[in-house]
Amino acid sequence: MGDVMLALMRSLASLRRGKVWVYVLVPALFSLVLWIVLAIWGLGVLVDWLLGHPPMSLLIGWGLAWLAHILAYMGGWMAIFAGAYLTASLLAAVVIMPLLLKHLSETEYRDVAPMGKDSFVAAAVNSVLASLLFIAGWLLSLPFWIIPGLSLILPLLLMAWLNRRTFAYDALSMHATVAEWQAIRQQNKAPLFMLGLSMALLAHIPLLGLLVPALAALSFVHYGLEALRRSRGGAIVTIEGERV
Repeated sequence: MGDVMLALMRSLASLRRGKVWVYVLVPALFSLVLWIVLAIWGLGVLVDWLLGHPPMSLLIGWGLAWLAHILAYMGGWMAIFAGAYLTASLLAAVVIMPLLLKHLSETEYRDVAPMGKDSFVAAAVNSVLASLLFIAGWLLSLPFWIIPGLSLILPLLLMAWLNRRTFAYDALSMHATVAEWQAIRQQNKAPLFMLGLSMALLAHIPLLGLLVPALAALSFVHYGLEALRRSRGGAIVTIEGERV
């Protein structure tokens, strides 16, 4: 957890810079406007669809129509939130991540040499594939929502996985060689997931949620570049990443 906390503290320190705030706000504002429009148009349609399919249709058949409607509206809003988060995540991964990576590699991590491949296509494919798997996982989890608590836990775990899958690779693709990336991924499985889970928890705070994808990108860049710095023998453990 120490490395996760270090990445989070450095991310907070980075927010003192106005340029970083621009990177954080852009995907959130775009996604918010887009999904407010879609919610006004499509919430009723989505709720009707959920009511017509298990597990909501089963609840109606058992005489629990009131519970089915509550869960359907909850599911509808969670789907809209998930869609907004997914949109913000794609924007953060494809557009904002390279900008954050460039900014931090020129300031706090100048000693970490870029030895990987700066492939926009590979990063975009990774983000889109992660998003498709997230959507599939979200849909497959719907039947388990009738089990108390799982309607909250499963989306949280899926979002944690999405954060790790999307941002961990993108944060290191330009700086790490294939061998270095594989070693860091294997040695840091639990911390990378915990960092993704920390961001997923923040995403459920009202108004803050849509800022989280860009904040996740920022925190994964800090975590990844520091892990790479240490693997190359240059370990630094200061909050703001000063070199000595």
